[in-house]
Amino acid sequence: MRRIKTAIIGCGKIGHTHALALSTLEESELVAVCDNQLSRAQAFAAQYGGARAFDSVAGMLSNLEVEAVTICTPHPLHEEPCVQAAQAGAHVLIEKPMASSLEACDRMLEAAHQHGVKLGIVSQRRLFEPVQRMKAAIDAGKIGTPILGTFSMFSWRDQAYYESDPWRGKWATEGGGVLVNQSPHQLDMLQWLMGEIDEVSGYWANLNHPYIEVEDTAVAMIRFKSGGLGNVVTSLSQKPGIYTKVHIHGSNGASVGVQTDTGATFVAGMSGITLPPLNDVWTILGEEQLLAEFEAADRQSFQYIDATTYYHKLQIQDFLQSIIDDRPPLVTGEEGRIVVEMFTAIYRSNELRRPVRFPL
Repeated sequence: MRRIKTAIIGCGKIGHTHALALSTLEESELVAVCDNQLSRAQAFAAQYGGARAFDSVAGMLSNLEVEAVTICTPHPLHEEPCVQAAQAGAHVLIEKPMASSLEACDRMLEAAHQHGVKLGIVSQRRLFEPVQRMKAAIDAGKIGTPILGTFSMFSWRDQAYYESDPWRGKWATEGGGVLVNQSPHQLDMLQWLMGEIDEVSGYWANLNHPYIEVEDTAVAMIRFKSGGLGNVVTSLSQKPGIYTKVHIHGSNGASVGVQTDTGATFVAGMSGITLPPLNDVWTILGEEQLLAEFEAADRQSFQYIDATTYYHKLQIQDFLQSIIDDRPPLVTGEEGRIVVEMFTAIYRSNELRRPVRFPL
């Protein structure tokens, strides 16, 4: 099997998840890691098989043949290393969200297109078995046309979380709050399952986190181009966290849904996924009894995986295989941009106090 020469940019918490995949996948030869703190990059490299350590992306790309990079820096810092890697001819997989602004997304996409490299975005919750079932059922027409989609997150982040990294909780360095950092996976799922967006109306607020600048809660209404409707309620204000769910309701009256997270959503490097994602709604005619079977199967398989890293590894493997097969990755840069457009529209709607049409 061909092995892709890979590198990691950003040796923080989520970088370790990527390193566990890239140091063990048959498709990968992890040759380099890069961080603005050389000592951290060196310790990181030693932990994962002795890849070379760098404190400069340009230096890494000029000194080594790197075919693909994964970018694990804070999201406002995704743009520059992405463009540098693309200009060097390296394919790029970026942690969510793609960026904190549409302008950054567009520059990244332009660089990838100009230099003929693949650009993918991590959205590993698409690979949860309950989510895959929903997608297959919708694509097979089992719920008719998707007409109503809902995303609800009632989670929690404490002061220690925001103090764990100096960039968290500030507009200038995080780019936003719950919409930008904790919601991209489910925003991605909602648009993936419902289709193209026509209009968004939304509000945000900081309800009980006075020690941060950004929002801890947001609500939105969505009109899809299909005529379907959607709503978003996402919050970090429920201690210690309740659940995160995405439900899709169809024109024939059938509904499918998933509870992707129970309690507070996990934090890379600080907590783990301790309970399995499960289908919590399944009313397709003739398949109602499958809900209990799905739950039993998912609880059983959950015992044999580390869900904190397993689905990341699957998506990273897909990205490497997309290079080998010369096909689009599971989640493209264009799809990653849609999520940024969604939360940008909610911020803009709140500011203007009116609905915002797509494209922005």
